[in-house]
Amino acid sequence: MPEGAFRYCDVSVPAPLDQPFTYLLPETLRHRARPGCRILVPFGSRKLTGVVLAVHDDAPAAKAREALRLIDSEPVLDAELMALGQWIANYYCAPLGEVLRTMLPLAADIRHGKVWSLTDAGRDAARQLLLDAVPDDPAARILAMLEKRPLSAAYLAKALPLAEKTVKALERRGFIFAEAVAEDRDPLRAPSSALRVELLPEARGEIKLKKAERELRAFLELHPGSHNLKDLEDTVKDASGAARSLARKGVVSLKPEMVGIMAGPPRERHVMNADQEGAFQQLQEAIRVREFRAFLLRGVTGSGKTEVYLNAIEATLAEGRGALLLVPEIALTPAMAGQFFGRFGDRVAILHSAFSDRERSDQWRRIRSGAAPVVVGTRSGIFAPVQKLGLIVVDEEHDGSYKQEETPRYNGRDVAVVRAQAAGACVVLGSATPSLESRYNAERGKYTLLELPGRIEQRPMPEVELIDMRQEFLETRKQETFSRKLMDAIGGRLAAGEQTIVLLNRRGFSSFVACRACGERVQCMNCSLTLTYHKRDRRLLCHYCGYAEKVPRACPKCQSEHIYFLGLGSERVEEELHRAFPAARIARLDRDTVSGKRHYETILQGFREGSFDILVGTQMIAKGHDIPNVTLVGVVSADIGLGMPDFRAAERTFQLLTQVAGRAGRGSAPGIVLIQTVNPDHYAIRMAAAQDYQAFYEKELNFRRLMSYPPFSAMANILVRGEKKEMAMRMASDLGLLLTPPPEKLRIMGPAEAPVPRLKNEYRFQFLVKAASRKALNQTLQRVRRFALERKWNATALVIDVDPLSLM
Repeated sequence: MPEGAFRYCDVSVPAPLDQPFTYLLPETLRHRARPGCRILVPFGSRKLTGVVLAVHDDAPAAKAREALRLIDSEPVLDAELMALGQWIANYYCAPLGEVLRTMLPLAADIRHGKVWSLTDAGRDAARQLLLDAVPDDPAARILAMLEKRPLSAAYLAKALPLAEKTVKALERRGFIFAEAVAEDRDPLRAPSSALRVELLPEARGEIKLKKAERELRAFLELHPGSHNLKDLEDTVKDASGAARSLARKGVVSLKPEMVGIMAGPPRERHVMNADQEGAFQQLQEAIRVREFRAFLLRGVTGSGKTEVYLNAIEATLAEGRGALLLVPEIALTPAMAGQFFGRFGDRVAILHSAFSDRERSDQWRRIRSGAAPVVVGTRSGIFAPVQKLGLIVVDEEHDGSYKQEETPRYNGRDVAVVRAQAAGACVVLGSATPSLESRYNAERGKYTLLELPGRIEQRPMPEVELIDMRQEFLETRKQETFSRKLMDAIGGRLAAGEQTIVLLNRRGFSSFVACRACGERVQCMNCSLTLTYHKRDRRLLCHYCGYAEKVPRACPKCQSEHIYFLGLGSERVEEELHRAFPAARIARLDRDTVSGKRHYETILQGFREGSFDILVGTQMIAKGHDIPNVTLVGVVSADIGLGMPDFRAAERTFQLLTQVAGRAGRGSAPGIVLIQTVNPDHYAIRMAAAQDYQAFYEKELNFRRLMSYPPFSAMANILVRGEKKEMAMRMASDLGLLLTPPPEKLRIMGPAEAPVPRLKNEYRFQFLVKAASRKALNQTLQRVRRFALERKWNATALVIDVDPLSLM
């Protein structure tokens, strides 16, 4: 056997299992398989794409199945990223295979599917049906087709209507069986709009071609260069088919179309003020010495943090290293992208989850090849294979969207710190309202605190005023959505040609529907939650599971027709503004009005360019947007979220109000902020109005210290769930016995019903674990996982959330 060739490999597969699986390597793969490569392996009746963890010659106790195919000739995860995956799996108590799947945005490379074949009983049935002459019967047609050759599920679905239902019936009767298949996705089968065609220089010789092929070749000879294939279809007949045929003959090249990013306008380079220059000098020195350093950059809204980021990235590139910038929402990416493309050109790559698989794969390959040393991305961008990583910037580091709410439940901000430490890189956490954990780390000396205390160009902070809606009701005797002062201010901005942002952090038109006669509320059939009324769609919707139903004409309990709508949502705010200001151009930005990156970008770009006068929305309009003509911000109800059963409720309210207030007055005109509330004395609202982060930090930190909440303890939320309440209760009770008495240095509360006891047809019970030692916490959580495996719990029955941001 040649040097470096091994007979076996350990593979991590994307399944909720904690162990690697050993496979026999075929002779052809023994010298090629390496840790970090993807490999196709049989797994039960399926074929899965796993990642090679190790290669060796140690035969397993049981007979090993043979691996099918090596997908990568070079590792797609280097040693640094593999180690990061192992750390995430251990720290967040997640299966390694699911972690590695999250790290690799390469789903577009492999096409998975099913191929159906006849069983012996199926062949007999096909012959019998042929004798009985029932050609129009769907089952007979499928059996007749499969008697000739096995067929894919996709082919059958295209060839016959309702094929899926018939196929399932045939499978139940034992007439057919499915085999999982996985194969490379043929790039020549991509849509025309996703391909660029170019004549190959060596393809000038004579070769026998069809008419359409000759016409396309002639066009490309007259018009050298690369062309979008879709654009040629109006010029050259059957350009799409001809190009694919010519590509197979080696006459033209077909390459994926580069992802089009709608970017905001590039911003001119600013001369940094003294505070910005001081922060940058410290970052530049840390980048130069090539050692791990963690910085917390706290700058008020509009203080020019982005310019500091851009200069730090330039310094990193000058050292021959790469940089990664994380932003919390996909709505921020175009704004950031415009500034980065303007400064760094085609050296920038964009990564976020709203891209298609193909788009993510294209960007990922550019980064890995070194063609794009600057990466702008959302949470999953932390896994970008940046070459010679020298700097990671986490913008709006406090934002909850950095925390993934499904397995693996990692926090992108914390993973960024760990990755930077392993790479010997600098990490910068930036925010106007840092999380208490980050600010406390700076206080303890783990992070270096950098501050930008004032806005750029000496612009004033917006003037903030609290409007007590209790007093408003006493004076007007009306329960109105908007106060008189806010309505007057919006009217004034419209007259002056200035723009307004109106925030209500709740979707829909009305929060719930109830019966006046008996008080019954219309609830989701899958969750213990009321349904939200969406007027545009004329339906009631559950925001957790997606269940929808029509608005009932009568109460489902007492049959009374006196149905009424309670509560307020962003859709209703938009309608009332249209009614009050019929000439105003109003846009709404929430998860009901946008369904992907293009919608986000179109609305934000339109508002930035002045196509809209008023932008209504939920929390996604509060973060990071720099629109100079916005001089008024109105908050309809600042109290939403304060009453949540969550120790972070006050912190989230303070951050949201401070961030949205910071959207006002970022240009030459000063801004004002009007905050409507029924709780004007609450410290989170009062200090947000005063823009006093330090006072809020000290007060909230004292509360956390008294209650032993983070950052004064490590925390985990253990959730036990099941489709039957009795089953979920029994599992929670068994787990409670395991954790009684609690291990040393741990405090365990529960089991108790979760704040939302039933969600997506599952009953939920939870344990809240506080620990004085991270090591003790991790040991306990690993013990809980082993207990669930030993008891053979369903793979989804146990959820472990380390460092939870929500306890719902």
